[in-house]
Amino acid sequence: MCGIVGYIGPKKAYPILIKGLYRLEYRGYDSAGVALLDGGLNLYKTKGKVADLDRIVNNRDDTANVGIAHTRWATHGEPNEVNAHPHYSPSRRMAIIHNGIIENYGSLKKELINRGYKFSSDTDTEVLIHLIEDIQQQENLHLDEAVRIALNQVVGAYAIVIISQDYPDSLIVAKKGSPLVIGVGRDEYFVASDPSPIVEYTKDVVYLEDEEMAIIPRNGELEVKTIRNQKKTPYIYHLEMQLSSIEKGGFPHFMLKEIYEQPRSIKDSMRGRLNARSGIISLGGIIDYEQKFLNCKRIIIVACGTSWHAGLVGEYLFEDLARIPVEVEYASEFRYRNPVLYEDDVVIAISQSGETADTLAALETAKARGATIIGICNVVGSSIARVTHAGSYTHAGPEIGVASTKAFTAQVTILSLMALSIADKKGSISRSRYYQLLSEMEAIPAKVEKALETNEKILNIAKIFQNARNFLYLGRGYNFPVALEGALKLKEISYIHAEGYPAAEMKHGPIALIDEEMPVVVIATIRGSYEKVISNIQEVKARKGIIIAVVTEGDKVVREMADHVIEIPETDEVLVPLVATIPLQLLSYHMAVLRGCNVDQPRNLAKSVTVE
Repeated sequence: MCGIVGYIGPKKAYPILIKGLYRLEYRGYDSAGVALLDGGLNLYKTKGKVADLDRIVNNRDDTANVGIAHTRWATHGEPNEVNAHPHYSPSRRMAIIHNGIIENYGSLKKELINRGYKFSSDTDTEVLIHLIEDIQQQENLHLDEAVRIALNQVVGAYAIVIISQDYPDSLIVAKKGSPLVIGVGRDEYFVASDPSPIVEYTKDVVYLEDEEMAIIPRNGELEVKTIRNQKKTPYIYHLEMQLSSIEKGGFPHFMLKEIYEQPRSIKDSMRGRLNARSGIISLGGIIDYEQKFLNCKRIIIVACGTSWHAGLVGEYLFEDLARIPVEVEYASEFRYRNPVLYEDDVVIAISQSGETADTLAALETAKARGATIIGICNVVGSSIARVTHAGSYTHAGPEIGVASTKAFTAQVTILSLMALSIADKKGSISRSRYYQLLSEMEAIPAKVEKALETNEKILNIAKIFQNARNFLYLGRGYNFPVALEGALKLKEISYIHAEGYPAAEMKHGPIALIDEEMPVVVIATIRGSYEKVISNIQEVKARKGIIIAVVTEGDKVVREMADHVIEIPETDEVLVPLVATIPLQLLSYHMAVLRGCNVDQPRNLAKSVTVE
């Protein structure tokens, strides 16, 4: 992994490829490269940024109209120029770019070495292109047939694009467990790991299914078939994405832009689904499976990272409102621990990209055992959207910053709508409480707008603590997942160690860390276990800890105890995560900027984790 771009058509390929790599920088990477075909096949690659690659190429090869490009996030082999993609075949007449992991590359490599092949890199990708060329030469096959046979021999995940000097009028692509999209233009085609490099040129795209490959011609119709050689008819989707949504729009960073987009993204996630006056929640994507929710004895939520934190909020929502037991699982652990699943279980998968490898694998496990699978994701046509029985899109719009912000609040919005809808149909909450919460939900975008007004105050707090080495985040009830998410954001982009805890657990260990140098962020809103949180604040102050408190507007009790106070509008306890998370996002953002960190592309992280 991480970013793929390809082009074939009448235009100059390099400007399209390099711009595409810039568009994919948000996914995270450590090296970059490009292969251009213009008579000969020329590779340029480097450790470092796309800008470094651009300087190396420096218009030396600007006539080619076929090419592939890649940004790599290291899996096999350290980040360096040799391990960067693309990789040549042994004859250097073809090259490959690859996202994913070939799990049996070791045995394949050993066999190829025994047959006299030499390798210049430590990557599994180079093994694959060697295997393809070996099959092609041994069996005297057309390139696409050699690729098909090779893919039947590999175990693992892949999204690949192959370019060949011997087949200059086509690109060969294939996919399994890693995203790949083909843009269909007028007498031209584009390939990418997501639509952001494509949307500038065409909005007509084809999403390959797992174990499908495509022969993309310079002129003519796209040919799609499975690696078992079954022909498929490609279905063309029309992208709704706008080019402006993947540009900064005057903000210094995508992350800040996306923080400020949350009033709109939350509203968009509710639009057409919520009518408080009529008392209607309409989630069209799951309407055929409502009965499954009403009859299920358990909901299992599977997710990773920030989406897992949204799932924890969902646990509180479904148990509190709909009175359905919920388990929230890390997808990476769920798939490997032989989970107990029943046919009347409902499994909800949450993923911003809809391509998270561990979450997809967890879904396959649950689906194989007969559970009903519901998806919540942000990307139309993504793998999770296609694998699940039903689901809801979040409508957050493209999220470019690696640290998720608006995707989190959009996911919590959808979970809130789901829980409320099921609770109403089950009769587990009163009609008056139901109408009250619908009105509260409609008011959330305005309250988030108000919470964003704390930005300047939070910047001043960040200036005080920018050199802190550790942070502790505390919350109770619905605010416990908010504490976890706040700590994760700080770790992700400022590289400061931070831990989120249930406030009551502080005395069971973390209290030993508290001294006059330990900032403790406490979410102390007036709803819920307010008095208990006040007790926790007093415990911190007794040990000379520093309190940064997120409080309800007008709070006077916590203000007298805390060193720094950030006020947010009063919000019902059930929905407070949607508002309380805003100042924590801003705090992490400003801390990272002040520390000189790369906010949108934090080190070692990738936006879409499409490998295990």
